[in-house]
Amino acid sequence: MANSEHKKTHSDDVIKGKVYDYQRVLVGVDDSPDAQLAYQYAVKQAKEDKSELVIVSILEEQDVNVFTALSKEMLDQQRAAIQARLDKYRKTAENSGVKSVKTLIAEGDPGETIVKQVIPQVDPDLVIVGSLSRQGVAKYFGSQAAYVAKYSPVSVLVVR
Repeated sequence: MANSEHKKTHSDDVIKGKVYDYQRVLVGVDDSPDAQLAYQYAVKQAKEDKSELVIVSILEEQDVNVFTALSKEMLDQQRAAIQARLDKYRKTAENSGVKSVKTLIAEGDPGETIVKQVIPQVDPDLVIVGSLSRQGVAKYFGSQAAYVAKYSPVSVLVVR
């Protein structure tokens, strides 16, 4: 392949000392302080790069107990609460100067769902996540962020 046919990659820019502008930034949010900080980083990055910002929140399996799963109304209420929170994030990002903001709700284990479902659907070139989970043992080990960082096919920024 001749040099003129070489496909330009992020690595090429890094080698040449250029700063890479991201086109689409994905940020995972929940109620944790680290996720709030990740959101702030994502807004700043999206604004600086004039990129699209996609904000995702995962309805976690552990949040859906047997009674909730059996009640469509309760599940709809949980989804509506998450959507209301995402709408606030979207408005805040837009008011901060981000031109294109989308929101998404997915269901499942956060790390796996982001890597296996959300990233292929959204096609970001940067994922930003907080380092801590909001509950359980994972809170202390940040296993969701570690999973995303390890298995993501795109760059990941883990915020503390």
